[in-house]
Amino acid sequence: MDSNSPPLPSQHHRHQEEEQSQQQAMKYHNQTKHSLTTGYARGPRGLDWANQPNPFLRFLSSTLHPLLHFPPLPGDSPLYHSLFSSFPSPPHPVSHASLSRLLYDSLSLSAWKTTGFSTWSLRVNPSSGNLHPTEAHIISPPLPDDNSPFSSSPFVAHYSPKDHSIELRARLETSPLFPIHAGSELLLVLSSIFWREAWKYGERALRYCNHDVGHALAAVALAAASLGWDARLLDGLGHDDLDRLLGLHRAYPPPPSQLPDRPVRGRFPWIESQHPDCALLLFPFGAEPSVDYSALSAALSRFPSLAWLGTPNSLSKDHVYWDIIYRTAEAVKKPPTPSDGFSVNPFHKSGLISESLYKGLTVREVVRKRRSAVDMDGVHVMKRETFYQILLHCLPSGEVGPGEKQGKQFALPFRVLTWDAEVHASLFVHKVANLPQGLYFLVRNEDHFDSLRRAMSSGFEWVKPEGCPAGLPLYRLARGNCQELAKQLSCHQEIASDGCFSLGMVARFEPVLHERNAWMYPRLFWETGVLGQVLYLEAHAVGISATGIGCYFDDAGLVKWWDGQVAENCQGSG
Repeated sequence: MDSNSPPLPSQHHRHQEEEQSQQQAMKYHNQTKHSLTTGYARGPRGLDWANQPNPFLRFLSSTLHPLLHFPPLPGDSPLYHSLFSSFPSPPHPVSHASLSRLLYDSLSLSAWKTTGFSTWSLRVNPSSGNLHPTEAHIISPPLPDDNSPFSSSPFVAHYSPKDHSIELRARLETSPLFPIHAGSELLLVLSSIFWREAWKYGERALRYCNHDVGHALAAVALAAASLGWDARLLDGLGHDDLDRLLGLHRAYPPPPSQLPDRPVRGRFPWIESQHPDCALLLFPFGAEPSVDYSALSAALSRFPSLAWLGTPNSLSKDHVYWDIIYRTAEAVKKPPTPSDGFSVNPFHKSGLISESLYKGLTVREVVRKRRSAVDMDGVHVMKRETFYQILLHCLPSGEVGPGEKQGKQFALPFRVLTWDAEVHASLFVHKVANLPQGLYFLVRNEDHFDSLRRAMSSGFEWVKPEGCPAGLPLYRLARGNCQELAKQLSCHQEIASDGCFSLGMVARFEPVLHERNAWMYPRLFWETGVLGQVLYLEAHAVGISATGIGCYFDDAGLVKWWDGQVAENCQGSG
């Protein structure tokens, strides 16, 4: 080793750092809980409308290049329910048209709304509070049918949803980013601007940002599938790899070396910086891309020397620095793990009770017309078959053979994730025909079944409800009217009690951090976001509506988990 090189950290020192990171993640999670007894997590006492962050990021001095808009023409998009059974064939080639369609059906604006003097946009990918902290970047081979700067060489571009356009950030030489299927693969990188969420929600913003990453992952995976493309996280890359890939070191001022240890109001331009979350490889379904993480990381080490274009616009005049958000984000940064390797799970179709439940809607009709409900009528009764169908599409493994269990992420859109399912659903059934009211539980990883049952009340029934499909691990725990309980747990919001059913998501928490390390903490939220997006789309596809409830009392539920840790990351109502 070079005598001038810094000493390598000892195994003991690395272990200490890992423990500190895990403790910080647990501290954040506990500190940002809402509680029936001690009150709500810290946030702004009112909304500072003068400093509401701009929901649209632009890289000034980089020209916008329009993408194509697609009207909902017959045959232009596959049927929604068909995606869960098979990928369209043959896959579309990477082109200006297919890139336009991918982003139009996943991350673009879907509508504009006006009330009085206020006008705001809605997007295909949902966001808590309609704040949209998630940004998307494309790393693409040349687009052969595009008479623009994107036709001659690979490039990095930022997606601008307001204009459904991309803006060039950097040109690339022929690169090992696309080593095997040159011209048929795309990289899509998601990043978060914490300030957009913190402006409204304070300390809980880190939770919501990562939940929104999950929404975006599912939205992209389904839009890609409609083109015949598969999607998979490039999870062997680390945080610093992604930072270099997006040129963020050039775009934003660095934070000061000494940060306050309490919330502070002031002018902090660095707070508007993007936090790189994850990279997705998009490739033709059935292909087996070869990814050498060590070679890819080496290629990315040269990215800082690229000629990066554009300066991000300012989002707010003043800010509030919520110290625990940034300390935790630093603690849960993922290191590179090249030894993990890259692999693609086999595809399993999801269970289908009847095509007629989906009204013949196309993917585009579902994803672009989906809306978050603002209330429930308290009257509608869901068919039992519809309820079971929605839950069949929530299973990570899809249809499994004899002796197989739920747990591996084989089905759309869960196959985008690289770990076995860690998230389950606790359901309050209010109005489902021929199904008793009560508390139910969907086991999404059956390796957890015994531990779940031991951890819960010994008085729970654990019986399969009548008519439940054989491959659906749904269990009734207790009969009874849970409407008031669901309302109370969801910060006393009636929308949780007025729907056909509501649910809370429960994730294995401390054991996952100890087994994989603190960087799994945001990934648990990603998984809840993917599941939440499926629930949103399923509700619209069967002719009703749903909403995500971000305000809930974490430790007031009926389910206790390993080591007494509960991570009910999202409440929902449908």
